[in-house]
Amino acid sequence: MKIKTVLWGLATAALLVSCSGAKLSVANEQYARGEFYDAAQTYRKVYSKTNPRKERKLRGEIAFKMAECYRRINMAPRSSAAYQNAIRYDYPDSMALFYLARSQQYEGKYKEAIKNYQAYLETNPQSSLAKNGIRGCNLAQQWKKTPTRYVVKKATMFNSRRSDFAPMFLGEDFDQVYFSSSTEKALGKNKSGITGTKNCDLFFSKKNERGAWQKPEPIEGDVNTEDDEGVISFSPDGTTMYLTKARREPNADTSVEIYTSTRTGAQWSAPQKYEITADTLSAFGHPAVSPDGEFLYFVSDMPGGYGGKDIWRISLTEKEGTLENLGVQINTPGDEMFPYIRSNGDLYFSSDGHPGMGGLDIFKARMNDSGFWQIENMKAPINSQADDFGITFGEEESGFFSSNRGDGRGYDNIYSFELPSISVWISGTVIDKDDEPVPDAIIRIVGNDGSNQKEFARKDGSFRFKLDRGVHYVMLASCRGYLNSKQEFISDNEEADAEYGVNFVLASISKPILIENIFYDFDRATLRPESETSLNELVKMLNDNPNVSIELGAHTDLKGSEQYNLRLSDRRARSVVDYLIKSGINPDRLQPKGYGESRPKVITKKLATQYPQFKEGDVLDEKYINGLSPEDQEIANQINRRTEFQVLSITWNLY
Repeated sequence: MKIKTVLWGLATAALLVSCSGAKLSVANEQYARGEFYDAAQTYRKVYSKTNPRKERKLRGEIAFKMAECYRRINMAPRSSAAYQNAIRYDYPDSMALFYLARSQQYEGKYKEAIKNYQAYLETNPQSSLAKNGIRGCNLAQQWKKTPTRYVVKKATMFNSRRSDFAPMFLGEDFDQVYFSSSTEKALGKNKSGITGTKNCDLFFSKKNERGAWQKPEPIEGDVNTEDDEGVISFSPDGTTMYLTKARREPNADTSVEIYTSTRTGAQWSAPQKYEITADTLSAFGHPAVSPDGEFLYFVSDMPGGYGGKDIWRISLTEKEGTLENLGVQINTPGDEMFPYIRSNGDLYFSSDGHPGMGGLDIFKARMNDSGFWQIENMKAPINSQADDFGITFGEEESGFFSSNRGDGRGYDNIYSFELPSISVWISGTVIDKDDEPVPDAIIRIVGNDGSNQKEFARKDGSFRFKLDRGVHYVMLASCRGYLNSKQEFISDNEEADAEYGVNFVLASISKPILIENIFYDFDRATLRPESETSLNELVKMLNDNPNVSIELGAHTDLKGSEQYNLRLSDRRARSVVDYLIKSGINPDRLQPKGYGESRPKVITKKLATQYPQFKEGDVLDEKYINGLSPEDQEIANQINRRTEFQVLSITWNLY
């Protein structure tokens, strides 16, 4: 992120003694003022004129300083080459190895970066930054192979030929975006020695009546000047802007401070410095107002932090004594920058100290019930091997952020992101025992997430519900004249579209219902094991309808005497009742009845479809069966051998 050095204001002392001629002294002075772009050009010229044999030590020192300049303006390939030259000329500071590894990680050269992080750890075994660098390199390779579902695109309308970064929505309609830009349209007349581009101004874009973003324009009012302005946040009512301002004065270090501006209509007032502390040596920037307007989060290198730049916060209503560092869980020996707080309290920030893919990565932090931050890397494609920062959210999981990925000059661009919604549905039909649709059925579905939905089946008995992932649901289908039917299931946690299917078969309360797949030993009343599945379904149906009492009727074919068949069917009906009682059904709800051969089966539409040789309405009595072929006689006898239940009451034990 080339421009971040401008808006941060790095004030560093020269590491080299200016004793090797005017050119080197100029480079050192440029470096000390934070003019890294100009210093890099000057060091490069001095380096090329230095004798590689006679001035090895000096050549190594110049290469290191040149690498430092390129690193700070995010030109990773050049910084990597310069660090390698410094090491080749025996530069004594092991930090050259560390920053070489960082630059290689920034380029996505993870294997080389790991090797140099490990070499650095041999000289500094306790370095958490190097350890996190290795971990980040390993994780980055996994994350690139299995990216999240976020869709990231370059926001072409917002981007110029220079750096455009740190977008921020204004208002709850999410139809205005403000951002910083070093475009040639910025007010500054001269190019910055720090970045080689113009100083930044603030621009904004609005959506038109068709919802399309319009061409960005400079914000109206007196905010933009020849100094650097950028990285902004707004008060909840949108009338106050907090911004970072980097002031440059001749022969002085860059001063980075937070300012405020107020809006009257479309005009923004001239910025006024917002005093956080009396500290005049530290830098203060990257303001972020909490959604409730209570706190101002910001970034500073003031004393009391954990190294590098830390995220702090201070009350906007009672500043005295409320200055607070966000602590060691958020802040590291590296840099934590660009805080952003969502309405649900989640904190987003960028860091090069936590394990990441390279450069600055965007992280999400959520405080748990115990008061500890749970920190999550946003992974690819939100993050990349380059700098990713300055995120802002619009509607749901969408918004904009900044990145200099894929830009060899180190310029920043604004990207859009969106997490496509996952469609999880459950659909099916409600039919009766004869496979006929039940169009007036009511389907209710209740989830353990508190959701409660209801829908009427269509004319064909079909229904469809939209669900959420990873929820335990209970579904109930009911209709007047039918028994209820209940089913349970858990939707998958997988982040993918899904369609579940479930059908309900409702039993009529006005006619006998066949219990399919009930089998007895030949010429006996003993239930065979393969009957258990159907019987257990009957148990479930009775449990789902606790006020129903039923008659269990067993029927035989025409073979054997009437008296024998009557006794056999009676014993078989009692066998089914005994099984239901053993399964926990109250005996008072059950009435066994053996019908023998006295009630021949009437062919239903379903049976006529299954056995086309019979017509709907045919009665399988003795006269009818005797007129059939031997094969069809056996089928008819098989149909007559059946076990059915008939609802006797739907108010059992209700009063």
